Amino acid sequence: MKVTIADIAKMANVSKATVSRVINNKPEGVGKETRENILRIIKEAGFHPSMLARGLVTKKTKSIGLIITDIANSFYPLLVRGVEDYANKSGYSLFLCNSDNSPEKEKEYIKAFIEKSVDGVILSSSMNETGFHYSVLKSKNMPLIVLDRCVEGKQYDASVFFDNVKGAYIAVDYLIDKGHKNIAFISGPKSLVISKNRLKGYEMALEKRNIEVREDIIVEGDFQFESGYKRALELIDQGKVFTAIFSGNDLMAIGAIKALKDRNIKIPDQVEIIGFDNVDILKVIEPHLSTIGQPAYEMGVKGAEQLIKIIEGKEIDEKNIVLEPKLILRETTK
Repeated sequence: MKVTIADIAKMANVSKATVSRVINNKPEGVGKETRENILRIIKEAGFHPSMLARGLVTKKTKSIGLIITDIANSFYPLLVRGVEDYANKSGYSLFLCNSDNSPEKEKEYIKAFIEKSVDGVILSSSMNETGFHYSVLKSKNMPLIVLDRCVEGKQYDASVFFDNVKGAYIAVDYLIDKGHKNIAFISGPKSLVISKNRLKGYEMALEKRNIEVREDIIVEGDFQFESGYKRALELIDQGKVFTAIFSGNDLMAIGAIKALKDRNIKIPDQVEIIGFDNVDILKVIEPHLSTIGQPAYEMGVKGAEQLIKIIEGKEIDEKNIVLEPKLILRETTK
């Protein structure tokens, strides 16, 4: 039989209001001995207060929402773990939703979070702007943190992004140092800010060395393995001249590795490859992929930390955090 606040009040010989004050950690109106007695009875009875009921009193449910774009992408598990670990440590539960890169699903999840009365939302968006999300959440006094995928404008309360321009620049600059001038680029969806920034870094590295930016070896994928495979095959079968590939993420780079293998092109002797993200699956891919490392776990932790500080009325040290890239060299580069 489920124990209620009324049951606890009866066992402690106090009012339900007194029990409620103890549960919600309100010091006024409850003596030390009474508080300790109620807490002992709660523990012995195995009573777990309803978060929703508590929320009606405190205006907080101690829960947060997280929306990611693609749960099948190996980049996201560490990011989610970072958010969850920090949230749990801070006494918050986490609702996780996967948008499948669908703006409509994203909007529906925002509405669902409002119905669940979460205290705030963390978003890795499939869109370039977050005006809808921000305005809807703002009307309910729920903060919005944006992380991973850059968005246009400042319609959020805080952000944790990665320096995508610098990351791409470092990768391409390294390949140029190795003597490459014909470096193919497999981009993510060109409509996304994150893809635009990685393209910008690619172009900056070439232009700084006075190397022509060849549009014929810049192709568009969708961050999935299959698109990396198909775009690389097209470059090979169309006879495009290139000696290296920079990929907008690791999954497309893995697809490109398979395409090169299928055409008997040796890696890295004939073509060198650098990816982007440093996902865990790279540990079992051969040859091991050189890549730009993104600290996904740290990004998740910092995003949760920003959100919870705002929820609890604390000052955040920095509204827009930008994490630094790191070049990780393995077997797909010489």
